[in-house]
Amino acid sequence: MNVTLGSRTPVAAARAADLAARTPASRDRYVDLLRVLSLAAVIFGHWLMAVPVVAADGSVEVGNVLSAVPALRPLTWLLQVMPVFFLVGGFAHGTAWASLRRRGGRYADFTRTRAARLLRPTAVFLAVWLALAAVAGLAGQDAGLVKVALRTVTQPLWFLGVYLALVALTPPLWALHRMLGRWAPALPAALLAATAVVDVLRFTGGHTRLATLNLLLVWAGVHQLGFLYADGTLQRGGRRLGAWLAGGGLLALVVLTSVGPYPVSMVGVPGEAVSNMSPPTLALAAHAVWLTGLVLLLRGPATRWLARARVWRAVVAGNGLAMTAFLWHLGAAFAVVGVVAARGWDLGAPGGVLWWLTRPLWLGAAALFTAVLVSVFRRFDAPRASVVPGGGHPLRSALGMVLCTLGVLGVSAVGFGGLLAGRTATLLVVPVTAPAALALLVAGAMLLRPAPDAPATAAR
Repeated sequence: MNVTLGSRTPVAAARAADLAARTPASRDRYVDLLRVLSLAAVIFGHWLMAVPVVAADGSVEVGNVLSAVPALRPLTWLLQVMPVFFLVGGFAHGTAWASLRRRGGRYADFTRTRAARLLRPTAVFLAVWLALAAVAGLAGQDAGLVKVALRTVTQPLWFLGVYLALVALTPPLWALHRMLGRWAPALPAALLAATAVVDVLRFTGGHTRLATLNLLLVWAGVHQLGFLYADGTLQRGGRRLGAWLAGGGLLALVVLTSVGPYPVSMVGVPGEAVSNMSPPTLALAAHAVWLTGLVLLLRGPATRWLARARVWRAVVAGNGLAMTAFLWHLGAAFAVVGVVAARGWDLGAPGGVLWWLTRPLWLGAAALFTAVLVSVFRRFDAPRASVVPGGGHPLRSALGMVLCTLGVLGVSAVGFGGLLAGRTATLLVVPVTAPAALALLVAGAMLLRPAPDAPATAAR
């Protein structure tokens, strides 16, 4: 979702106050707040979970506090807010596609502009880390903490790969949503319920490879809930619907994690046989339903709060930085880990008194490093002039989106650690290297580019 607020001026070239002052009265400010808060919660969660571990030989690794302190795992029921991000994505994509169609735009226009907004800052991020990985490999330093960092910093990009797939599917799914009319709520319900079928086959039939289907079923289901927000269906349900969704989702989550094969944590925990996130499970689908209910319950008071000029300016400013901060926050955390290791500082055992006392310092340092990186790279996240190039065959654009999706998912899976050694990881069912994944991404981006002689259509 982009925060141009109807202006053709890049965010980097205008102050947040000016953008906030030009906000149309019809804009749903709550959606912007949800986007900022969801990415901020993911960043905060990653920082909080990171635990530097210094071995006897002086080497440093990064552990997970959820492994060391299982009592903290229920916190993920609040901090795992990726469902909210995909809910907002469904709203943004549905409204953008409907608006574009009213102006005569086509599938190629939609996919190109939405993908470019995401891939431009991502391309810079990948180029920097690719260069660092090559230098580390040539210098013989691709080991220890460096290798862990090179492998880990790309992992959160899985969400971008799934998000690109949903961008590609938005036009047909929106058409299906409109065709269903008052029965449209049945589609996300069916998608989320289908995860139960996949899980039954996975856990009782041994069909573990089928679990990958849930990557699409769960996130497409939440994305369709965003369509229901876009057309006002969820808002018309009001607080009563919010209470039913929140209560029902929470009840299902409690039952599934108590008597089912699902762990309590809504994020992956090293050493656990099952992860609710990778691939998504029925428990995560229930988690998405309860969070959707919570979003509806908080909509009224949050909307009134956002009417304050100072609050809205902060949200506008945050939207201009959110994607860049998300891309670089793990790199900043590893920089802090390196400093801590080099100085030999003791942050205490995870969950202990000293550990909690040092959390503000740890989080503050990670935020400071992230702010530095954001100040350097935010220019690549600024929306360009609001012009949509015309032309482009839909099949070519669809193929481009498929390749971009596979490329991003591949890079997320393999990372850059062991780059020169040819390290591989499994993308769906196929081994892939980092150079191969990047090649897919570049090929997809080339297919999304408009023809040189394509006419230009102004986007409003």
